[in-house]
Amino acid sequence: MATPPDNLRARLEERAELLEATRLRYRALEKLLGAFFWKDRVRVNLELLREVALAQPEVDATREAVARRASAEGWPRDSAPMELLAEVERLREALARVVERRLIAKRKPALLGEALLKLEEEVLDAGPLLGRRLWAQAVEMLPRNLPELRAACVAAEVFERVFKRPVAEGMLSFDAAEADEVRRALPVADKALEALWARLERFDGTGRVRAFLEKRGRRAPVHPPRSGPELLLHAAFWHDLARARLKALLESRLSPVVPREEEWPELLGWLVAREGSAEARLSASEVLSEGRAGLLEVAAELAALSRARPVGPWNEEAAWVRLWTAAQRARSETGPDLERLRESLRLFIRLRGQGQTPARLFSPAREPLSRPPGGRVGGEPDDLPGLVRRAREAAGQTRA
Repeated sequence: MATPPDNLRARLEERAELLEATRLRYRALEKLLGAFFWKDRVRVNLELLREVALAQPEVDATREAVARRASAEGWPRDSAPMELLAEVERLREALARVVERRLIAKRKPALLGEALLKLEEEVLDAGPLLGRRLWAQAVEMLPRNLPELRAACVAAEVFERVFKRPVAEGMLSFDAAEADEVRRALPVADKALEALWARLERFDGTGRVRAFLEKRGRRAPVHPPRSGPELLLHAAFWHDLARARLKALLESRLSPVVPREEEWPELLGWLVAREGSAEARLSASEVLSEGRAGLLEVAAELAALSRARPVGPWNEEAAWVRLWTAAQRARSETGPDLERLRESLRLFIRLRGQGQTPARLFSPAREPLSRPPGGRVGGEPDDLPGLVRRAREAAGQTRA
């Protein structure tokens, strides 16, 4: 039994809306490409061209699905859905012909979506007319519906929400859930912004547009972003601010060790966990070896001791136990970070040996003493666990 025509549109569900939107886009884009000064008109409407190109795989799949269902159920040709499908097919063929005519490349893509993206490259490669302003060029090169631009903006929303609120110096500006959001947003923003700046270099032969945007990017956003360049500057500002805040935070919590940028995502959640419990361990991973994780744990304990002396004999003893355990994990590590930790421990041992305990247990601002008067030099061990043990002994001798 044939389906009544009045019910056919309802059975298409959201597919009808997609086909109707596609019909309007095809019609508008065909007129742009058919105009005499078509390149100028396309440059002003690159977002429309990209929208048609990016939606093309979904449109093709919808066309095929509707055609199969219509054939299986025997939909009448004069029904509204069949007429809509026929018009979309006709406009698609007309658009494909004009795109093929406008393309300069000898090897033209077979798929309509790829052909439209290739046409966008050729239009931008042709360059603007004389006298065009840099901002107008930036708007043309950065349409708002670029996938990379959308990804950068999503990450920037996370950075703005987390780092915009005021926080006391040395305090964490995020909880565990927000740390996870920041951890996932960092690589997304890095990759997206790198692709966007590369796109500007690709289509800006003089480099003036990128230099212009980089100069403007130093200003804090005042108004909500609307155009593509404004979205880029907004995302870049909050990305740079987030990285600066994270770098300062990690340096203060892990001094004198300098965390590598690829380690930042692994460290954020651990620092939040340490706020709740000093016993939280840093797990080894593909980014962090067992020894490197132990080295960072040693640095975190030293930095915590630098900020404040543990309260009570048990808390102080527990801090030394954590420091010893972390030093055992890091005993196989080498490199400049290890040397900086050794110097911090040697400084503490020598100051304790002189009876000149500083206000903080470990003071990175103080230079190590090469020949302290009355200090012990030759008896100091060289390995990290040995230095921790010697520092613990020096602390006990001073109290006695």
